[in-house]
Amino acid sequence: MDKIKVLNLYAGIGGNRKLWKDVDVTAVEINPEIAKIYQDFFPQDKVIVADAHKYLLENYDEFDFIWSSPPCQSHSRIRNIAGVGRGQNKPIYLDMNLYQEIIFLNQVFHTKGTKFKGKWVVENVKGYYPPLIKPQEIGRHWFWANFYITPLKLESGKIDKRISDMESRKGFSLNGIKLNQRKDQILRNCVEPELGLHIFKCAFKIKQKTLL
Repeated sequence: MDKIKVLNLYAGIGGNRKLWKDVDVTAVEINPEIAKIYQDFFPQDKVIVADAHKYLLENYDEFDFIWSSPPCQSHSRIRNIAGVGRGQNKPIYLDMNLYQEIIFLNQVFHTKGTKFKGKWVVENVKGYYPPLIKPQEIGRHWFWANFYITPLKLESGKIDKRISDMESRKGFSLNGIKLNQRKDQILRNCVEPELGLHIFKCAFKIKQKTLL
């Protein structure tokens, strides 16, 4: 049986991908330093250092499953309330790549004649604003997908303060790795592995529902 071909966009160090089995993964990450760590954790995957937003547009029809996690900073409630609200951060425009990808994937899935017949999910943190397109929700995440995601209660609802606690819970050790970025931020950007596995199972075991 052929392996499921997966496109993992904005891959980070691979939190969502950690527990996937029997998959052929192409991971796209724009930061070479982070991409190198991903490759070390998942040497069997094809890792591409590139703009994930552009790569999706040009290669979407080559895969059975697409996972996209566009940058969340401009949507984050924490940044908006704790940062902008208290004067610690400057206000910024929403990064609309998130909604561009949701609308694009929904379009190519439902348009007759398209080559893409697969499953897709776009993930982000819950925003500080009412979502422009209604998502499905699990924990602190919003999900848009062309399949139904069953509820999941995550034990890891708290935000760890210590790097060692995050490493233990998410199953990634950055010990001894020299980085130009904060290790705690890299680990917080990881989707919980158990959540990544749950979404993957929902995509291939549960009948699809339309998004819009």
